[in-house]
Amino acid sequence: MRTSFFSATLAFSAGVSALPQNIPETPLPPALPLQQFETQKFSTPLTPADILARVFQKSDTEEPSFRTLSAADDVSIAATCANPRVRVEWDSYSDSDKQAYVNAIRCLQTRPASGQFSQSRSRYEDLVALHQNLTPNVHGSAKFLLWHRYFLWMFEDIIRSECSFDRALPWFDETRYAGRFSQSSIFSSQWFGAINRGGNCVEDGQFANLAINVGPGSSNSLHCLARNGDDSKTQYTNSGIVDGCNNEGDYANMASCAEGGAHAWGHNGIGAVMQDTFASPADPIFFLHHAFIDRNFRIWQNKDQAYRVNNINGRDVAGNPLTLDTTVNVYDIRPTVQIRDILDTTSEKLCYKYSY
Repeated sequence: MRTSFFSATLAFSAGVSALPQNIPETPLPPALPLQQFETQKFSTPLTPADILARVFQKSDTEEPSFRTLSAADDVSIAATCANPRVRVEWDSYSDSDKQAYVNAIRCLQTRPASGQFSQSRSRYEDLVALHQNLTPNVHGSAKFLLWHRYFLWMFEDIIRSECSFDRALPWFDETRYAGRFSQSSIFSSQWFGAINRGGNCVEDGQFANLAINVGPGSSNSLHCLARNGDDSKTQYTNSGIVDGCNNEGDYANMASCAEGGAHAWGHNGIGAVMQDTFASPADPIFFLHHAFIDRNFRIWQNKDQAYRVNNINGRDVAGNPLTLDTTVNVYDIRPTVQIRDILDTTSEKLCYKYSY
């Protein structure tokens, strides 16, 4: 059930200067000072030393690294799908697939908002507003990875059903570009535009001059898509950070490490809009980044698949223990599910896996 806080957030004003969401070839909306994107954080970015010291430890009783299922385990009964879609790493995605993906995002940006969120000016911004409203509930707890897994799947399902996207989602292997994101074709003028903008508006690529009406933070004002590439931060999306978190045998500890590890550094290293915890999905890079985080989660599960796709631990922000029956809510944009429905990416509900 939604709390009164989240009901209230639905009534946020979009700002007196709010406009329909614009995509390229429109007048450039204003850039905001970088400090406005330094919104409340729900996890602390972790250094390699922090991971070695395990400062992220969350769970009350740490699970062993590997276990076998027993009759006493609360086992998910989600069926496995017969033909899971394979999410492809960006560099292996064909130009045709890349363009289809970009076109699908642009499609959502030109479709009318549902009216569910007063601050949204497009179907795409409905997703941004949803994330903005739920941010305090789905960050800083063991629910983080699970909610974002479902949010990412919901985005995929919407572009498939509403914008005729007929490919598998791409993901960005940030370990290969740690400390040098600008060298990925993602941040080229052909695709998503430059990263090293110093907090200024993105003026190239297929999302140049993008007008954003949601955020920063829990407020809303018209601003442009801006980035502030910082290699000293993106260097910590490297395989050492990812592997350090994935060496945790306990879900709650791994999830806490993942949120403060490559997840936090990717957001903060891209900067500006992506650094805003609440409205970061306004930068279309968000979904490529979160597919990377979800992929890392799946790699952790694959290390002990029989157990890790059938069991959960940790707590939500209210301190309630997570169980397979705990619900994951996206404001009815898609049906509320239980953790047991989305813990395995190859379940009938999700039906996907990663290329590696």
